[in-house]
Amino acid sequence: MATDFSDIPRNGEPAITARLFAWGMLGFLFAFLVNNALVVGFGLPGVKPFFNGSATGGSWVNLAVYAASIGVAALYVLGSRSTSLRWDAMKIHHFNIYIIRAMFWAVLLVGIADSAVAFMRVEGILNAMFGDETAKLFNKARWVGPYIHMPLIALGFLIALRSRTLGFTWLALMIVAAELLIVISRFVFSYEQALMGDLVRYWYAALFLFASAYTLFEEGHVRVDVLYAGFGRTTRGFVNAFGSIALGMSTVWVIMAVGFNGKTAIINSPIVNFEISQAGGVGMFIKYQMAAFLGVFAITMLIQFVSYFLEAVADQRDEPGHRDVAPAAH
Repeated sequence: MATDFSDIPRNGEPAITARLFAWGMLGFLFAFLVNNALVVGFGLPGVKPFFNGSATGGSWVNLAVYAASIGVAALYVLGSRSTSLRWDAMKIHHFNIYIIRAMFWAVLLVGIADSAVAFMRVEGILNAMFGDETAKLFNKARWVGPYIHMPLIALGFLIALRSRTLGFTWLALMIVAAELLIVISRFVFSYEQALMGDLVRYWYAALFLFASAYTLFEEGHVRVDVLYAGFGRTTRGFVNAFGSIALGMSTVWVIMAVGFNGKTAIINSPIVNFEISQAGGVGMFIKYQMAAFLGVFAITMLIQFVSYFLEAVADQRDEPGHRDVAPAAH
């Protein structure tokens, strides 16, 4: 079973069309995210004006980002014609795993820190420790987000460079510990705060949304298909390649197109405004991150679908290095 580069031949029969599509999709994704930041953060108009005939200079900047990103992707493919599909697929998968690993570390650190801040805020400990003026800063999500959450998220990405564990097991254990703490505090000490439920929901959302892409790699998603089990490897490869495009990539692109559609979109708006829950100052300031989780889910799933597509095309071509992973129940 091929699970790392040592099991995969680096060179193979050229598959330019499939690789151009795959890397072009990743280039388009990169440009889409950069342009989203330019539109939301810097007020550029995006590429929509090209469709209604009102393009300005800023629109050309957005279009240039797409052209450059897709162009670089095409140059990479044309400059490495002999690279095998499975080698590319594993390279993309490993990059995706780094993102997922970094996000798990980030939510672990932010969850612990923000719940501690929320507890001290509710109990008045912040005032005693830092004074009233400084304590007021901890009541503002627009201060907590940039000065507490963002450094911890950056730290998560740094830790992920050295760590090789995805953190699924540890995060699941932390969820169980948080749930146990709620039960003990509620039924033994008759004490409960909104932050306790916020922490469990925060970690649950991260666990299921971030783990989805790795589950796809391990064929862990359930297939409701009575025919697939009887297909041969090459036929399965064709079905998986087609499904990756028609069902997988199309779905996550819809999520991103809706969620990142300007400053008022359902993902962008909570992030820009550092949105908090209705519990306000007695809960955690992480609602905006839970909106971002949906974006992370879509991004990591798209990257994994690209990897899955390349692997499926390799199966359809019956190339060496096939991963013999048993799919979930049909």
